[in-house]
Amino acid sequence: MPVPHDIPAETELWDAFAESAFDAEAEPRFCWTQYAGHGPGPELLDAPESVLEIGCGTGRALAHLAQQGVKATGVDLSPRMVQLAGERWAPLGVRIERAEVLDWLATDTARYDAVYSIFGAAWFTDPSRLFPLVRERLAPSGVFVFSQPPAIPGAYGPQGMYKGGFAGKAMFTYRYSYKPAVWERYLIRAGFNTAESWIVDAPEPGHIGTMVVRAQV
Repeated sequence: MPVPHDIPAETELWDAFAESAFDAEAEPRFCWTQYAGHGPGPELLDAPESVLEIGCGTGRALAHLAQQGVKATGVDLSPRMVQLAGERWAPLGVRIERAEVLDWLATDTARYDAVYSIFGAAWFTDPSRLFPLVRERLAPSGVFVFSQPPAIPGAYGPQGMYKGGFAGKAMFTYRYSYKPAVWERYLIRAGFNTAESWIVDAPEPGHIGTMVVRAQV
């Protein structure tokens, strides 16, 4: 059964995250992994002319692409993050909109050369609902790439996640974890022609790696 996402409550959670995560002095940066300067870069997007980042957070990846001349659009659930990131990166031509990602994709009429998510909405949205909508927003030969931590062995499907540990106000959301092959099956069922997934090892042995998934129309 689908898990019961409470969008107003999750908006509050991500607004709280925005206050701690956004750094007005941070520079543009594009990195798929949680380790700065480690792993592949934007080449996984195939040199797009236009991109959509779902769950764009601080907007630093969009800003990096905009500096390369890419038409960069982002969508995020948090009004506070959209305000902060939108103001910070508007001079580079970055466009950031506030919306729930499924609603946005269902009503957006644009087509993008690439849609991507870096520890973003692809981690926190039911793939059976998200992936077909992403597929519809991609231009011919477009790519969809996302990254997130690998699933903990034996813990698959929607996983509840509290914000900030286990004390204080109960703000929570759900993230989705599967084996790499399961992500690939979801993508093929959604209409993508190809799908591949792999783990980027952490720079230090024994530390948490990063799962990267890439699909193409």
